[in-house]
Amino acid sequence: MFKLPPLNAIRAFEATARHLSFTKAADELSVTPAALSHQVKGLEDFLGIQLFVRKTRAIELTEAGRRCFPGIHAGFQQVHDSIAQLRKQDDDRLVVIGCGPGFAAKWLAPRLYRFLESYPEIDARVAPSLRTADFAGDGVHVSIRFGDGNFPDMHVDPLVEDFVMPLCSQRYLDENGPFETAEDLRDKTLIHDDSLEFNANAPTWSVWFAAQGVEVKNPGRGMHFTHADHALDAALDGAGIVLGRRVLSARDRKFGQLVAPIDFTLSTGRSFYLVCPKKNLKQPNVAAFRSWILDEMDHFKAIY
Repeated sequence: MFKLPPLNAIRAFEATARHLSFTKAADELSVTPAALSHQVKGLEDFLGIQLFVRKTRAIELTEAGRRCFPGIHAGFQQVHDSIAQLRKQDDDRLVVIGCGPGFAAKWLAPRLYRFLESYPEIDARVAPSLRTADFAGDGVHVSIRFGDGNFPDMHVDPLVEDFVMPLCSQRYLDENGPFETAEDLRDKTLIHDDSLEFNANAPTWSVWFAAQGVEVKNPGRGMHFTHADHALDAALDGAGIVLGRRVLSARDRKFGQLVAPIDFTLSTGRSFYLVCPKKNLKQPNVAAFRSWILDEMDHFKAIY
């Protein structure tokens, strides 16, 4: 049995012959034209046959190249189709959920097991990111987004509005309290959740104190976190008082790990939404997740 040439070289030939361009083939395979040309030349040396006629501004297949291209192209197409079938089998039981890291850690992860119990035939994959999900390129089927509800050309379900409120650990309150008015917080260690900075009107400590009629000389002092869950975790450890997100802190408040030293909330002016391309709703796994989270949110809003 004769020895086959390297697979990368055969792949380089197939792409080059299909495009009749080293540049286009190189773009497709994410290599430089020079590297691609080197692979093709290596294949020709291996076979002892010239596969392309190289002209000044173009290339053409030789007779040998024309004879072997159809079979090689068909082989790669069969490999592609076989892999696509495997992925389709996985897709039939998978739903990929995009959301922010804070929502994933503080809200979705502790509850997702209930979805899997209701739909044991579905596998759920959470893809947390601060970047807006690209449904076409990221493989995300459905996304939980935080914003004003303006998501053009998408199916959108409103889930829950979010608010901010002062929160600290019970230990911090015991050691530094009691706190009866907003003025009592003025000189305490403040924790800042900067995850709302994308919203110019987002409530900050400065806005919260002003709404209480309290003047603070340097309301930006203290610790700043770009992730909401990190800010909440700092408060859980007794580092200070966070102006925390009500939705994301609900579980910690439920179990008494975070408490509100002053019960005064401000709206973020934003809500969580279920968002996906309209065509995705036809996928049974997406439809199942949508049904589950809408029901889960109805129960959650009644107590949060």
